[in-house]
Amino acid sequence: MRLAAHGSALDLPTGWDGRIWTRSGGGPVLHAANVALPATDGDFATRATGTLPAGGVVIVLVDYGPDEAGTPLFAAPAPDRIDPAELSPTTLLQRRPGQRGLQRFFTTAGRAMCLYVVVGSAAHASDLAGGVSRVLGTLRVAAPAG
Repeated sequence: MRLAAHGSALDLPTGWDGRIWTRSGGGPVLHAANVALPATDGDFATRATGTLPAGGVVIVLVDYGPDEAGTPLFAAPAPDRIDPAELSPTTLLQRRPGQRGLQRFFTTAGRAMCLYVVVGSAAHASDLAGGVSRVLGTLRVAAPAG
């Protein structure tokens, strides 16, 4: 399934769920997961990650727009893969037993973005990181209008 809106697009594997919306007063937010997503959630998917099973993964992309693009925090290029060794409990917004995550800030197509990934269990981190990398490899972001 191709998920596309607000200048961002990626391909989701069969059985995945995803949505893109524009947050009030801010830019687009993308959530994708290999489990059903709640109807509503915060920018960093705290509801989805709160019920994440051991084999679950949630991918979040938050678009901070062009104003922050290229600044030191967002200086890295867009990630197209993740390494399971990068997944850590210390990067979680809310620490939950067994969960691991990562955060990456980057600029692509003139947009400053944050990638946040949460996996349900360290035991499944290698397989889940591979799935996340396949999804990230399909990410396309359009330059901001204007």
